[in-house]
Amino acid sequence: MRKKWLVSVLVMLTLLAFPVSAFAAAEGPTNIELQSGLNSAFTFLAVVLVFLMQGGFALLEAGSTRMKNAGHIAGKTILTLGISVIAFWALGFGLGFGNGNAFFGTTGFFLSGDQMAASFESLAFSDVPLTVKFVFHLAFAAVSLAIACGGMAERAKMSVYIVFGTLYTIIMYPVVAHWVWGGGWLAELGMQDFAGSTVVHLTGATAALVATILLKPRIGKYNKDGKPNIIPGHNQVYSVLGVILLWIGWFGFNPGSTLTALDDGFFGYVALTTNVAAAAGGVAALLISWAVLGKSDIPSMLNGVLAALVAITGACAFVEPWAALVIGALAGIITFFTAQYFDRKGIDDPIYAFSVHGVAGMWGAISTGLFATPELAEHAGVGQAGLFYGGGFHQLGVQLLGLVGAFAFVLVVSFIILGGMKAIMGIRVTEEEETMGLDISEHGTYGYPEQMKHAESKSNGGGTFSS
Repeated sequence: MRKKWLVSVLVMLTLLAFPVSAFAAAEGPTNIELQSGLNSAFTFLAVVLVFLMQGGFALLEAGSTRMKNAGHIAGKTILTLGISVIAFWALGFGLGFGNGNAFFGTTGFFLSGDQMAASFESLAFSDVPLTVKFVFHLAFAAVSLAIACGGMAERAKMSVYIVFGTLYTIIMYPVVAHWVWGGGWLAELGMQDFAGSTVVHLTGATAALVATILLKPRIGKYNKDGKPNIIPGHNQVYSVLGVILLWIGWFGFNPGSTLTALDDGFFGYVALTTNVAAAAGGVAALLISWAVLGKSDIPSMLNGVLAALVAITGACAFVEPWAALVIGALAGIITFFTAQYFDRKGIDDPIYAFSVHGVAGMWGAISTGLFATPELAEHAGVGQAGLFYGGGFHQLGVQLLGLVGAFAFVLVVSFIILGGMKAIMGIRVTEEEETMGLDISEHGTYGYPEQMKHAESKSNGGGTFSS
């Protein structure tokens, strides 16, 4: 029944995407045309799910930060999405997937339609139209930029998102994407990264780490002795809803990366491994927080879910379900400890972007070098079996080389760009602006005007204003 329902939905979407007039010259669509239409509709459905993740990021980040910054945090999600659309259309897509050399593409800029398909040989494996492939990869680029901007929360100037977001979408993300997915040097070596543990998540998280370091901690985060203070988010329910939306969106991220609904239902297998890993990560993170802190910590559980999803993103098409459970559980546990470690070391990352997306992304890259099965590697057509399946250290070595190369490249370029911006234009708001909140200082209004006015009136009457 589920398969029939899915096929019916895809047929309806296909008819909407390809009107009857397109087939008027024939009695009906051929099998090849129908297959292409179904795959196109399936991929576009995946695009919608991945775009929905922007709503998840807005809720998660706003809920994880203070009320006085909530409107700014949510609003900049739309800003960075808009920036990524324009920059990726103009230059990023060509640099990432256009024909070129081992390091970046040199064709396909300012995409004008499917007639430019010859400029994108790396994408020719699928019968999905080039324009659909573009919006699919655009959605991934937008997610990566959202991750990169996460570490800037509550103290970065609005202008930083515009300048850095543009350069990130043109320079950093496309280059790494080309290395792995666009026919670059890591693709030649056979690096396994099915949906982007390295390309999307590690790349974005590394940029976020640099931004976090250069911006320095928020006011009040650390005492004079360097001991961190907890700055709780203002709405844990928002954070939970954000993670649920991200979890749903990941079904577009991972299963959608098959780009087909007709390959023996393999997208369903990818959904299986993705879901098992996510569940394991959330449960494992909650249990480890309970054991260490004495109380079960909800934010830790949320980070565990996301870390597991990040880790399985690269491995979902290469590993068995039991391995997905292990990968997810370890990601949740590792992220719990690394988040606390970086916090103690003076790295004030409000949404733990590097722990959740960076460290877990590294683990995801390594995991296929351990758990990839010969059959799944052959089915995906990328790389070889992992260490635990008789493949030796070859695939593990390729994975390690890929993650180190991507991390080093983004780290250096991010320091150059953000360091230059810090020297030329400044990247942090003033102490006064940060204290009053970015909602009012950057936009002239609060995300919660009634509540903030009430808090201010209490403060003027002798109370404490501590939103």
